[in-house]
Amino acid sequence: MTTIAVVTAGLREPSSTRLLADRLAEAVRQDLPAGSVELPVIDLRLYGKALMDATLTGFVSPELQSAFDTLASADGLIAVTPAFNASFSGLFKLFFDVLPLPSLDGMPVLIAATGGTERHSLVLEHSLRPMFSYLHAIVAPTAVYAATSDFGGDGSDLSPRIDRAAAGFVRLLTACGPRHTPAPAGGDELDQMRALLGGIPNTGNPNGTEHR
Repeated sequence: MTTIAVVTAGLREPSSTRLLADRLAEAVRQDLPAGSVELPVIDLRLYGKALMDATLTGFVSPELQSAFDTLASADGLIAVTPAFNASFSGLFKLFFDVLPLPSLDGMPVLIAATGGTERHSLVLEHSLRPMFSYLHAIVAPTAVYAATSDFGGDGSDLSPRIDRAAAGFVRLLTACGPRHTPAPAGGDELDQMRALLGGIPNTGNPNGTEHR
């Protein structure tokens, strides 16, 4: 089973940011084998106070830790933010500021943003892509920006752009493979034994004992 976390930073209910996230998630689902994907949603507006507390005190609430764990254990990420002043939202940035650094190592990420006008579309390349690259994620080449006019208009090309981005993300996800593989049988016991023996590796003694 492939798990793709969906992080959305929409501030209102309903939210065009959440709508775009849902449409991207559904397009990705359609491009993967039926029943092979889980898409847990992390709605950041529900964690606003917890994120501020974590920033000011360093204390992570159980609810926020659960969101971190969901993301860290995923095979991929769909990340969608509203654009404010030609950048991502403060809530979106705050979440990734307090997320433990190794969480996104090697993770395929599909980035997207919403805004009132097409003029802010470069937020994807100027803000989101550099941030996720810094966090050691693998960012899909095709991103999606949706302006207010893209929702509900007869001439909108939003759906084809969503489908194209989802297809590229799935190809990247498939190429990268699962991020979390089962440990070899007996691996835990072997690690424990090495720890008990002071971490001294086996030197090849045919009797299986270690030289000291």
